[in-house]
Amino acid sequence: MKRLFAVSSMTLLLAGCIPSLSQEDSLTQETEESQEEVVMIPEVQLKESYYRTLLPFKKSPVHGLVVNNIYTKYDMKEAEEGLLRLSSEYFSTEDYFYQEGQYLSEDIVKQWLKRVSADEKGLNPASSNTGRDEQNPLFLAHIMEQNFLKRTSDDKVVVEGITIGLALNSVYYNLEGKEFPLSDAQVKAEGEKLANEIVKRMREELEIENIPIVVGLFKQQPRNAIVPGTYFAVGKADKGKTSVGNWTAIQEEYVLLPTDNTIEKYRDVNMKFKNFKQEVDEYFPSFVNVVGKAFYKDGDMQQLTIRMPIQFFGTSELIGFTQHVTGLVQKHFSSTNVEVNITSTNGPEALIVKPAQSDEPFVHIYDY
Repeated sequence: MKRLFAVSSMTLLLAGCIPSLSQEDSLTQETEESQEEVVMIPEVQLKESYYRTLLPFKKSPVHGLVVNNIYTKYDMKEAEEGLLRLSSEYFSTEDYFYQEGQYLSEDIVKQWLKRVSADEKGLNPASSNTGRDEQNPLFLAHIMEQNFLKRTSDDKVVVEGITIGLALNSVYYNLEGKEFPLSDAQVKAEGEKLANEIVKRMREELEIENIPIVVGLFKQQPRNAIVPGTYFAVGKADKGKTSVGNWTAIQEEYVLLPTDNTIEKYRDVNMKFKNFKQEVDEYFPSFVNVVGKAFYKDGDMQQLTIRMPIQFFGTSELIGFTQHVTGLVQKHFSSTNVEVNITSTNGPEALIVKPAQSDEPFVHIYDY
């Protein structure tokens, strides 16, 4: 079953409200109720790594479940953004349009997340009814879906790709609140088994026979973590296939800075960060907390994000401090993609962004 979108002529819908989108194509979307809805394809693509999204934005039926199913706000964000990164490797941002998943309903996902002892469609192990369940922990925490649409030669747009993200627990918390870490081998084996079953059900029960389905396995962090988990494996079920093949390991991780980790690949950035932090502390030693988050892919650092909550509010102080920090970013991280967020209890105060290939950072001081 493919969802079909018929292209019509341009309309005046939204014209005047969003001038930058005045060159959009107007489409009619055929819904499951056989009704037509007007949707738009933006002409503007902000970055090559971003998908153009069908408008008006249609939320996934399971959009709101993520808050209850995933432990931390960091994992909530990374589970979605990381899945988009994986998707772009299979469905080009140049050729495909994005829409939040529309096939999996809220009822289906809630049902699949249950223990099989509570619902025959449940994908988590049966409960022992003791409240402990150390031997049969919950592995599957959440299911995400993303849809990718492509314009065909006969001026129609169809769903040509689906990605599914499976958020898996790295720690099981029983009803007594005790923690039971789950090994990487356990999580991987269960994740691949769950992926095959979900693809099979989507093919058979949702009648999605001829759309490739990509599945990413995401290992979420424990409840008290302050850095996100990451996707660790991805596989694909080609058209008509009821199981996932060609599993590929993903080498991604987030590291909190400064770190006591002695692994060699962190040593250089950790030393630079400590020197950067020391010079910040010399400027305002009592009023600034400096925390960094480094993102590594395939062993190399891709992005450094620094958060700096401050406790002073004077405009001249803020300008002077921001200028000082900008100079330190150029000094210590000349060849790194860096983003610095300076905040206070009032909200964002200043933003510093320095791409690795640029000598001049972008600096913005917020004006309330």
